[in-house]
Amino acid sequence: MEFMDHRLLKKNALQSRIYQETILAKAAESNLLCVLPTGLGKTPIAIVLSVFRLEKFPGSRVMILAPTKPLIEQHMKSFMDTIELPEEEFVLLTGMVKPGEREGMYQNGRIVFATPQTVRNDLENGTLSLEEFSLMVFDEAHHAVGDYAYPYIAKKYVSEAKNPRILGLTASPGGTKSKIKEICSNLGIDKVDIRTEIDHDVGPYVKDKNVEFVNISLPDTFLNVRSYLDKAYRERLNKLRRIGFTKPVRLINKRDLLILQKRLMDGLRRGNRKNFWGVSLVTQSIKLEHALGLLETQGIHPLEEYFTKLRKETSKTTKSLLSDKDVSHAMFLSNELFEKGAKHPKMSKLCEIVSGQLSGEKESKIIIFANYRNTVREIVKSLEGIEKSRPVDFMGQRDGFTQKEQKQRIDDFKNGLYNILVTTSVGEEGIDIPEMQLAVFYEPVPSEIRSIQRRGRVGRTKIGRIVVMITKNTRDEAYHWTAMRKEKIMKQTLYEMKSEQYPSDEIPTEEEYEKKVRGQLKIDEF
Repeated sequence: MEFMDHRLLKKNALQSRIYQETILAKAAESNLLCVLPTGLGKTPIAIVLSVFRLEKFPGSRVMILAPTKPLIEQHMKSFMDTIELPEEEFVLLTGMVKPGEREGMYQNGRIVFATPQTVRNDLENGTLSLEEFSLMVFDEAHHAVGDYAYPYIAKKYVSEAKNPRILGLTASPGGTKSKIKEICSNLGIDKVDIRTEIDHDVGPYVKDKNVEFVNISLPDTFLNVRSYLDKAYRERLNKLRRIGFTKPVRLINKRDLLILQKRLMDGLRRGNRKNFWGVSLVTQSIKLEHALGLLETQGIHPLEEYFTKLRKETSKTTKSLLSDKDVSHAMFLSNELFEKGAKHPKMSKLCEIVSGQLSGEKESKIIIFANYRNTVREIVKSLEGIEKSRPVDFMGQRDGFTQKEQKQRIDDFKNGLYNILVTTSVGEEGIDIPEMQLAVFYEPVPSEIRSIQRRGRVGRTKIGRIVVMITKNTRDEAYHWTAMRKEKIMKQTLYEMKSEQYPSDEIPTEEEYEKKVRGQLKIDEF
C-alpha cells in the first residue's frame, strides 16, 4: 500500500489513490467542484491541497467551511490526525465562540475551521479579512444556493484574497445543469470533476451497497379512507381547472399547487378580488394532498394528529373543508381506525427487517430515516419491544434537541448504549456518526441530493445493506422514481460538463453505469 508523501503530512497517514491524485492535480490549477460518493475520500483531497497551498504560499492560511458544528469538528479532527503542524495552529470557530474572541483566533490559525454563518457575520462586521487565505474549502457545496452564506463568502474571498483557490466538495450537487452551474457560479468555480462507483480508477475502493426495495400494500381499511379524501381532492382540482389551471388532474402535484397559490396570492395583492375563491380552493387542495400523503406513507396516527390540528384552525377555508361530507366521512373512518390502534403496514415490516438484521449480525448498527418526527417517535416505540433492539430518536434543533443533546445521543450510539438511530433529515448529513450495516428508508424522498446522502451512511468500509420501503400505488412510488431519474440526470450532466472541460479523461458509458446499478439492486416484491 502506498501513502501520500509531503513534509507537512504525517508518515503513512493518507493512503495514495490515483483518482484522488488526478483530482488534486486539477484542483491545484483551477477552482474546482469535486463530486465524489460518500466514503471515497473527499476530505483527504482537501487535506493534501491544503498543505500544498500552505507550502506554495508561505505565511498564508487555509479556511475549511462546513454547514454544522459537528461536521466542522469532524473535519478538524481529520486534519489534526494527518497534518504535521502545532496543535495551536488548528483553530475552530463557530457561533459558540464569542465575537470578541474570534478576531484574534482568525489571525493565529494556519488552518481555520468554521461554520459559514459565523464567517459571514465576521465579514459583515469587518472583524475578518480573507486577504491571506490561499485556499477556501466549501464542504457540502450543494448548499451554495439562495441566501445561504456560502455564495457571499466566496464572493468576498475572490475579491480580497491575494492568492485565492477554491475547492467545493459534495456527493450530490443537484439534478439539473442549471442547478450545478448556479453552484459553480456562486462559488467562483471554473471546473467540475466527478467520480462515481463505475469509474475504473475508483472501482477498487468501492464497497457494494445491496439495495432492496420492499413493496407494501395498503389494507382495505386505509384504501377506504383514501377514497373519500381523494374524491374531495379531485373535486377541488377539477374546479381549479375551470379557472385556468390546465394541467391534467392526475399529473398535478404539491409543487404545482404551491406555485398556483403564489400566483393567486400575488393577484390578490394587486387588487384582483376574484382570486379569493381560487386561493381558498388551492389552499384546501394543499391540505387534502398533505392528508393523503400522511395516510399513504405514514399511517393513521400521523393523519389523526393532522386532523386534530385542522379542527383547531379558525379560518373560513379550513372550516369549509372540514364541513365537506367526504372529508367528514374520511375523518370519521380514520378516527375509528385510530381507536383500534391501526398502524401502517410498513411498521410491522420494519420490525421484521430490524429483527432479522439483529439476529444475523448481533453487533449491527442500524439507521432508520423517516420524514416526520411523529413517525420517528412511533418507530422508536415499536422497536423497543424487539429483542436486542436499543433504539433512540435523533432530531434537529427545530424539534427541540439542543446541540449538547444531539452530541450526547451520537456519543451514546457510538459507545453501544444504542444500536438503532431513528432520525429525520438531520441525520442525512452534517453529523459525525459511525458507519452503519443497515439503513432503512421508511419512505423514499423525491430529492436526489437527500437520497444520495442517506445511502452514504452505509458501505464505506465494507458491504452495506439499504432497504427502501415503498407503499404500492402511492406517492412513495412517485417519489422513488423521481429521485432515481434526477440522480441519473445529475450524473450524466456532470460527466458531460467534465468531458467538455477535460476531453482526454476516460468517461464511463451509460451502459456501464446501468450495468453497475442493476448489479447492486435486489428487488423484493417489486
